[in-house]
Amino acid sequence: MHPAVQGAGAPHPQAPSPQSVPAPHGTASAPPPGPGAPGWGTPGAIPQAPSASRYPAGPPQRADLTGQVQLPPVGLSPIPSPEHGGTGTATLAVLLIGPAGAGKTTVARHWAQRRRVPTAHISLDDVREWVCSGFADPQSGWNEHSEAQYRLARRTCGFAARNYLANGISCIVDDAVFPDRPVVGLGGWKRHVGPGLLPVVLLPGLEVVLERNAERSGNRRLSDEEVAAIHGRMAGWYGSGLPIIDNSTYDVETTARVLDDVLARAIASPPTW
Repeated sequence: MHPAVQGAGAPHPQAPSPQSVPAPHGTASAPPPGPGAPGWGTPGAIPQAPSASRYPAGPPQRADLTGQVQLPPVGLSPIPSPEHGGTGTATLAVLLIGPAGAGKTTVARHWAQRRRVPTAHISLDDVREWVCSGFADPQSGWNEHSEAQYRLARRTCGFAARNYLANGISCIVDDAVFPDRPVVGLGGWKRHVGPGLLPVVLLPGLEVVLERNAERSGNRRLSDEEVAAIHGRMAGWYGSGLPIIDNSTYDVETTARVLDDVLARAIASPPTW
């Protein structure tokens, strides 16, 4: 079990080191950290287990249609694979949470690209920026307009995720969900995607996210003060029961492999949220 992944009951850290935090229930094993920390290293291939699973079919329910495609029942979760070694061929929906600079989008895309089964990556920030004229940028202040556009983007992402699932395609959505903001928190994602959604928190150290944020450009790059404030609020996920991956010393490949291991454990024993 790797100490960089926290599970239920993990303490709220001030500055936890992977060596000082015990591995609680839900902790995933990981390969040795890759080179190039705290930045990203060169990605490789993720070993895949020859397992098989599918999104289960449920009893007949009212047909909700999206683009002439019937949606799956929302009360069911993916069937866990009987074999070990990652998520294998399971069809699942994932929500990857983390602060700006955590590497959510990069890791989510890498994980989706390396799976053995069709998997889609949906970035909430990308969907929000579909609004060209009249875009309400949260960096200009969180108000009724930015909140309304966030809610609309989340519904759009949830709609897309359920449509993919209905066609047997897994999906991973990345979003900076705050533990202290129930208005735009996990409840909305659960409503729009379904209770089978598997949330995982990606939370490297502050110095790491500051370094990665500095490499950004345009409106995706935040001030150091904003990054520090967001990172501090994200620490509230400790003790929430959600699995947390500290990828401070991991490259993209290693982080994606740890994520896959964490998801395999979450399929077998879903977190309470």
